[in-house]
Amino acid sequence: MDRENDADSRASLIRRASLIALIGNGALATIKIVTGFLSGSLAVVGDGIDSSTDVAIAVMNLLVASVIDRPADKEHPWGHGRAETIATTVLAFILFFAGGQLILSAGGNLIRHTVAKVPDTIALIVTVVSILGKLALAATQFYLGKRANSAMVIANGKNMRGDVLISSGVLVGLGLSILLKLPQADQVTALLVGLWVIKSAIGIFKDVNLELMDGSDQRKPYEAIFEAVHSVPGAGNPHRARMRRIASNWDIDLDIEVDGAMQVKDAHEIAVSVEKAIKDRVDNVYDIVVHVEPSHQDARHTESERFGLKESDMKNVTEIDPEAL
Repeated sequence: MDRENDADSRASLIRRASLIALIGNGALATIKIVTGFLSGSLAVVGDGIDSSTDVAIAVMNLLVASVIDRPADKEHPWGHGRAETIATTVLAFILFFAGGQLILSAGGNLIRHTVAKVPDTIALIVTVVSILGKLALAATQFYLGKRANSAMVIANGKNMRGDVLISSGVLVGLGLSILLKLPQADQVTALLVGLWVIKSAIGIFKDVNLELMDGSDQRKPYEAIFEAVHSVPGAGNPHRARMRRIASNWDIDLDIEVDGAMQVKDAHEIAVSVEKAIKDRVDNVYDIVVHVEPSHQDARHTESERFGLKESDMKNVTEIDPEAL
């Protein structure tokens, strides 16, 4: 499959995942918010607000799917793949502020000792339906996200998996409120739900921030490109290797050494062979730049290089330090 068809396939899978999330979360959010207000459960309302943010996320993902489908242009020579990274960052902030709002609301009620009624039993039924629905939605997002190799869709799946825990906590809180005639249990549950939402938001932001900083916490892709260089006769000393993510794809730069007396044409053929060997070992390569240098060059020049990794770096660390990239 060529790059254009592959991009079309990814965009199609992301659109499908987003439509499923939009319809499913839209239905769940409506049921939970309406039921929460009618039954007097702040926790169920909060759970519904969380599902409402999922609706906004799905709409955003649909827009992103149309953007990443565009070919590279003069303003975006690397294409539009980073739109997915930006959208994932926005997703983290939406979740953070939704969780914060819920904490302020529930915490304020507890501090002010606001009188609340014991939630109705219908809230329990709706929460069980929500748990089952979110399980199905999370499974769908993980399946389509892995097929599309989309960090954005997988992050949404993680968010929905967290929603299952949220709804389970709401179910426990509702049970305590109804059985013990203790409405404060519902408000405490809403407070805990808000904290969980914020925790999920911070986790998503930490993951996407690594990509925004052109970093990587993966060691194996670097080992694969060093192995690829050594598999090509005439190529040696791979160094200044840099790998960064553009959405689901890798952008790779590295230097290799060849015989200094070699003709340019022959050196170029070695570089092309190195590119092919890397693509055989690393999935989803967007672009590779291989810089050719003469063997045994001035050591002082090598020492002055500020960027990238060399093979000895792989032996000194168990995992790549993102701050070193």
